[in-house]
Amino acid sequence: MEYFLRINGKLDNLNDYTSACRTNPYKGAQMKRKNEAKVIVAILEQLKRLRIKKPVYMVYDWYEPNKRRDLDNISSFGRKVIQDALVETKVLANDSWRDIVGFQDNFYIDTKNPRIEVTIKEIEK
Repeated sequence: MEYFLRINGKLDNLNDYTSACRTNPYKGAQMKRKNEAKVIVAILEQLKRLRIKKPVYMVYDWYEPNKRRDLDNISSFGRKVIQDALVETKVLANDSWRDIVGFQDNFYIDTKNPRIEVTIKEIEK
């Protein structure tokens, strides 16, 4: 089974998060919570009360408005926030090796409609 999640706009990147944490640990935590809240809203609207019991493989399609941000900075913090939000909403039981067997990142430019599209693929054990 496959599930699709779309998050409109962008999330903060790893450089922003690292800078916030160095300024003040509370500022970093606040930034993570703000980004997670955005993802949780999308999850609740689109995936509703979905509960996935099988391991998953995740494909992330990152649509950026331009090429200003480094690819690894976009995806590393973004994946962390998205996976934590999926666990928080109980779509996934956990984000351990047993629950998420792998992931793939693809990057695109869409100047008019930046977004993140996540495909969650259940894997047979």
